[in-house]
Amino acid sequence: MSDENFPACPLPISEYPRILLAHGGGGRLMHRLIDDIFVVSFADLALESGHDGAILDRPDGRIAMTTDSYVVDPLFFPGGDIGSLAVCGTVNDLAMCGARPLYLSVGFIIEEGFETALLWNIAQSMRQTARAAGVYIVTGDTKVVDRGRGHGVFINTAGVGVLEQDIHIAPERIRVGDRIIVNGDIGRHGTAIMAVREGLSFEPEIKSDCAALHKAIESLLAAGVEVHCLRDLTRGGLATTLVELAETSGLGLSVNESVVPVCDGVSGACELLGFDPMYVANEGRFAAIVPEGEADRVVEILRTIHGMTECADIGDVISSRSGRATIRGMLGVERVIQMLSGEQLPRIC
Repeated sequence: MSDENFPACPLPISEYPRILLAHGGGGRLMHRLIDDIFVVSFADLALESGHDGAILDRPDGRIAMTTDSYVVDPLFFPGGDIGSLAVCGTVNDLAMCGARPLYLSVGFIIEEGFETALLWNIAQSMRQTARAAGVYIVTGDTKVVDRGRGHGVFINTAGVGVLEQDIHIAPERIRVGDRIIVNGDIGRHGTAIMAVREGLSFEPEIKSDCAALHKAIESLLAAGVEVHCLRDLTRGGLATTLVELAETSGLGLSVNESVVPVCDGVSGACELLGFDPMYVANEGRFAAIVPEGEADRVVEILRTIHGMTECADIGDVISSRSGRATIRGMLGVERVIQMLSGEQLPRIC
């Protein structure tokens, strides 16, 4: 049943009568869910842009706004916890818009019986991470749900930032000939989560790359770099980001697998467990699409920042294969990068 106020749902409900875990995993099903239900229902240009946040025009300038929810399992992992993850993830979504993050809100959904000491540790982690990032947690909300309904604690955040320069960073600005830069080795966050969840041990220990990225972006903008597009590499990893940007821009993105940075620990763990590092989640990594003439300078700037010494130029934007992302393998064979159709590493953020 539909009318002008409630149009028919374009998502094939008969095919997916119930939401699957894969609908939240960053792959093809999640994108269909967002595009066919939420974007259609809310019908706003800011949503249709497919950016990490919305850019809003105000009489006194432009602001960016974003929101996110965190359901990671386990709550504590090497290199971070759900609290630091919530702050960094929200800050990073604002940074990908070219905004300077200012204020955060936080909502806690706490399961009855959750240890108060653990909640204290999470709150203190958020406080310290926000302070280090130079942002303020200014409002919030708390709900407690019945035992067995909340898996410990879930966190929702929203963030507001300000665009201090007259810039427009978005997929539609990508141009043929642009270079694709990643700010460090990929796959550590998802691998660290997986290792703890499955009780695995690696030497040396693999730690999440969870970090706030806005200061790195500010360094590029302050240096006058012409940044065409930014995207943080979270659910679905680098591969999914490349597919998203190719489809949104209508251009071809081509990367060289031999120069994509992956640390030995992640490479070994993925080989052992049958994962592809290209699809493994990150929380401190982003892709920057910049003009060819800016690529060397971007790499040079980012390599001076802590945790980004493995920054690399991994490929370019091409006119052929419009709307597709491809990767040239170690043996020189080129293949099309596909978006995940299911769930690889559930609950990594």
